[in-house]
Parts: sequence; structure tokens; C-alpha cells
Amino acid sequence: MKSLTPPYRCALGRSTQRTDPDVIKREGWQAQHILVVAESDERLDFVEREFIRRLGERLYGGKRHG
Repeated sequence: MKSLTPPYRCALGRSTQRTDPDVIKREGWQAQHILVVAESDERLDFVEREFIRRLGERLYGGKRHG
């Protein structure tokens, strides 16, 4: 039995170029005001990391253990 080939091919995962995650984050912020930042980002000082941690816990709950 022959398997049918779809009439189109998905290009996801086939690109040879990788986009820098910081470029995607920057564009997301500039275009849509979506902020993506890791609590452990070394560019942040202690106060900023603590703020990010508390904001994340308030919005999404604490870390899950287990």
C-alpha cells in the first residue's frame, strides 16, 4: 500500500539558519510589548531578579517540586 504524500511540505524544522533567541525576544518586545526574561539573566541585578521572581510567582504560581 502506498502512503499518500501531502500536497504541501511544512518548512518548520528544516531551516538551516537559526535565529538568536535574544533577537526574537527583542522583536517581541518592540512589536507587541511581550517581555520574555529569565529570572537568572545575568544582565539583571539582585533587585531586578527578585522582582521578576515575585512577579512570575504572583502571575503563574510558585515552582513545582516533584
